[in-house]
Amino acid sequence: MSERHPIIAITGSSGAGTSTVTRTFSNIFRREGVKAAIIEGDSFHRFDRAEMKQRQAEAEQAGNKHFSHFGPDNNLFDEIENLFKSYSQNGAGKFRKYLHNAEEAAPYKQEPGTFTPWESLADDTDILFYEGLHGAVVTPQNNIAQYPDLRVGVVPVINLEWIQKLWRDKHQRGYSTEAVTDTILRRMPDYIHYICPQFEHTHVNFQRVPMVDTSNPFIARDIPSADESMVVIRFANPKGIDFQYLLTMIDGSFMSRANTIAVPGGKMELAMQLIFTPFVWRMIERRKRAIGQG
Repeated sequence: MSERHPIIAITGSSGAGTSTVTRTFSNIFRREGVKAAIIEGDSFHRFDRAEMKQRQAEAEQAGNKHFSHFGPDNNLFDEIENLFKSYSQNGAGKFRKYLHNAEEAAPYKQEPGTFTPWESLADDTDILFYEGLHGAVVTPQNNIAQYPDLRVGVVPVINLEWIQKLWRDKHQRGYSTEAVTDTILRRMPDYIHYICPQFEHTHVNFQRVPMVDTSNPFIARDIPSADESMVVIRFANPKGIDFQYLLTMIDGSFMSRANTIAVPGGKMELAMQLIFTPFVWRMIERRKRAIGQG
């Protein structure tokens, strides 16, 4: 953690909805005049798309049925930790981009599924913002969670998470239901060992809970809408959180535990704005004081 060079990490599995949180923070940064270095977790995969397919095929031939993007073998945990450590110390670090599709790849004149070359962060950013799979990982070899000043988990109930992944991969990426199901099964051990444990290290967790039947996610025709959901927001340390203010500002919200508030799904982005804007204010004020601008 660093007063001069704060870090925010959004962590959640593929299809969890971390992009919604990223959009909300982007709006806060723009409105508050905060210059953020935006880092996508996919850029720290170890292999590009073609090599990953080759490695997966080799692993399956060798009897490994659980080769996935979720575990340490296929990700650069050292590089994530080094980036966070370097940024917290001096506001510097190395990053690259993963080009998911032809639109993202075109400006770089590269193929989709490849990485851009490593480059240095701009030297005048206020905050490092990470969104991806491993923003709060702790293993015997790495402690990524020790560096972010704010760690946010995005964790839909598991059936909803699978529905979201199935819909995205089928409709946006052209995969079959069978292929996506195979991916879910292959990732399960790494999901249990490397994704779930992160949420005990997060400061705030957002869990969307559908209010419609999702008992068989593999036959769902669409994703339950925000208005068909509630969002459970859990604070690891509720001290300083003005729950009465949140209850007043968010219609339909209620407290389910002393550290937990539930809000209508359609109000999730409003809740994020109300909760995280003060966090960002405090980070920037501490930064200004630390560098002598306060």
